[in-house]
Amino acid sequence: MENASKALIIAGAILLAILIISLGIMIYNQAAGVANGDAINQVDISSFNTQFTQYAGEHVRGAQVNSLIETIRNNNITYQDDDSRQVKLTCSDIGVSGQAIDASTTLKKVSTGKTYKVECGLSSAGYVDSVTITAAGSGS
Repeated sequence: MENASKALIIAGAILLAILIISLGIMIYNQAAGVANGDAINQVDISSFNTQFTQYAGEHVRGAQVNSLIETIRNNNITYQDDDSRQVKLTCSDIGVSGQAIDASTTLKKVSTGKTYKVECGLSSAGYVDSVTITAAGSGS
């Protein structure tokens, strides 16, 4: 009976050791993925895109659109030497009395009393590269 108890204790210890080794290998593989930059790149893309996609939707208020335009303007100035992070702004039917809206120079030009439709386009690398703003309810 004593030998059976010792055999069970030894078998349990071996299983526990295998479990600990497997856990260590799993943690090492996850850390290696972060060191390779895969996870960091995804976090970078996600944080870049969030500053624009948070405004996307069917009924976005004018004040939010003005904030988006300012965000695009600041982004394009910050990344003026990196074409992959430039965001093209396209506006149509937004009632700006005939003025073209250019994110590099325009500040707060849309009416804050109206709602707009904001759509974001992604580049092949996964970054937001275009934003389209139209008056809510217009057929575009």
